[in-house]
Amino acid sequence: MYWYRGKLIESETLELSIYDPGLLYGATVFTTLRVYNNSLDFPLTNWQAHCDRLNSSLQDFGWSSPDWKQLRQGAQSIAEHFPILRITIFPDGRELIFGKLLPSNLKESQNNGVKAYVANSKFHRSLPIHKTGNYLVPWLSKLSADKYNAQEAIFADYRGYWLETSTGNLWGWGKNTWWTPPLSAGILPGIMRSHLFECLKVSGQSVKEEAFTPEFVRSLEALAYSNCVVEIIPLCEVIQGAGSLKYNPYHCCFPQLRRFLIS
Repeated sequence: MYWYRGKLIESETLELSIYDPGLLYGATVFTTLRVYNNSLDFPLTNWQAHCDRLNSSLQDFGWSSPDWKQLRQGAQSIAEHFPILRITIFPDGRELIFGKLLPSNLKESQNNGVKAYVANSKFHRSLPIHKTGNYLVPWLSKLSADKYNAQEAIFADYRGYWLETSTGNLWGWGKNTWWTPPLSAGILPGIMRSHLFECLKVSGQSVKEEAFTPEFVRSLEALAYSNCVVEIIPLCEVIQGAGSLKYNPYHCCFPQLRRFLIS
C-alpha cells in the first residue's frame, strides 16, 4: 500500500518512466517521520517541521512544490495503517508516501545500545544538509558495518572528526554537558536533533555544539544517535581501525534526555 499522485494504491510496485530523474539520479527529496498518537498534529510528530524541511530543499533546488493539501491527505491515509511514514517528492512535485513498522528490536536497542563502525573517510552523504534520494553512501556504509557485527555506521571527515551516523545525528555526554557536532561541519539538520537541542536549552541543561575530534570522543562518558523514528539509541561500542571505544549505554544521562520524548 502506498500513496502516489493523489491516489491510494494497493500494490508493492510503482511504475516510473525509465527516464525519470528520480530513478536515474536519485533526484528526489524525502523525509521519514514517526506518527505519535495516530495524529499528524501531535507535537512529537513534528509534521510542520518535516514539511518545512522538504519545502526548503525544493526551493534550494528550484523544483516544483507538491500539492501540500493532497500530500497531507495521503499521509493521513497511510498513517491509519503504519506508524512510520516516508514521504518522497520528485522534481516535478509528485508525491510518494509509504509506511513502515517500527523496528522489532527497537526497545532492546534503546535499552542496551548498539555497536557502530566508523566508515572510511571517503564515504560522505551527497548534499549533506538535504535528504535526497541519492542514499547510496549510507547504504554502503551500513553494509560495511554489518561485516563488523555493528548495527550503525559513523561518517568521519578526512581529519577523523566524527560527523553523523548513516541514519541520524550524534550526541555525546561528558563534563555534565550534552554535546553534538555543529551543523557547520556539513551534517543533516535533523528534526529530532533540533527538538532535543531546544528542549535541553529551555530546561536549563547544558548543551553545546563541538567538533567530535579523535581526542574529544575519547573523553566522552556516553554516546548516542538520534532520529525521528528510533528517538535515542545509545552506542555501546564504536569500532574504528584495529581498535574500539567503549561507552556506557546505561548512563544516567539518558533518562533526562528521554523525558523530552514522552508522548
